[in-house]
Amino acid sequence: MTTPHPSGGRLTTPIEPGPGGGLAALASHAVHASAFRRLEAAVVSTCGSQHAANEDAHSEPGGAGQLFVVADGVGGGAMAGTASRLLVAELHRALDAGSIDAGTVRDAVLAADHTIRDAIARVTPRPGAATLVLAAPLDAFGARWLVAWVGDCRAYRLAAAHPRLDLITRDETFRHLGEAPPAGGSPDDPARMVGNGATDGPSVATVDLDVGDVLLLCSDGVHKSVGAAAMVQLLSRPLPLARQGEALVALARRNGSVDDATALLVRRCGFGAAAPPGTPSHRFDGSPR
Repeated sequence: MTTPHPSGGRLTTPIEPGPGGGLAALASHAVHASAFRRLEAAVVSTCGSQHAANEDAHSEPGGAGQLFVVADGVGGGAMAGTASRLLVAELHRALDAGSIDAGTVRDAVLAADHTIRDAIARVTPRPGAATLVLAAPLDAFGARWLVAWVGDCRAYRLAAAHPRLDLITRDETFRHLGEAPPAGGSPDDPARMVGNGATDGPSVATVDLDVGDVLLLCSDGVHKSVGAAAMVQLLSRPLPLARQGEALVALARRNGSVDDATALLVRRCGFGAAAPPGTPSHRFDGSPR
């Protein structure tokens, strides 16, 4: 058993002030353990300086531990924050309780596309959408993972044995897909997104995780301002996972990122690894231990 944290089931700690001088974000952190695997997860998300509300959305680490999602509301579209939050919620609703594979993820993403489009259409005729990246363990040990994405959110793997950063995803931008952007658009804008019919399903990859390896899921507010070498340096530091996420987002801000920035990290732990004091622990059904 662990003692519930006063925050209500998750460990939350503030990071440095945001562009306006207010609180930038809370880092959320949890450990999930079963008879076969132990995962540590943390997320930090900050609002950029271009709007008043954070239009990124993400899974909470203290959830079921079966699915981790980052979504980025597409700027210039209608109700971007609503699109990203609905996307995360719909994916968890569809996938938390069942088996996860490429087919079920595709079905969930396409269903979310319709749900978001209908929800926004009830408020405004303007379209809105979000990009996403998700990761889910495929086996009982957390050694094999499915990664899926739409748009330009990214997933990386940091190998613990010899610190190396592998980019798992490939940005679905107009440039990378060899497509012409619409008038006024940039080749580096996302060409695929969820909520406006601009996807026929996510791209999917599988990746192996050894004990100690870290998966990083992030929005473009992070990866456009932090290079691979800096990511390796930060994520290789002997710091709690939440502190690593905070440092990553803070570096993106120092490097000039004005967009919303979200970093979600998942580490496959050995069973001898101790959780930081006060970290909530969960079974894989999401209930506190």
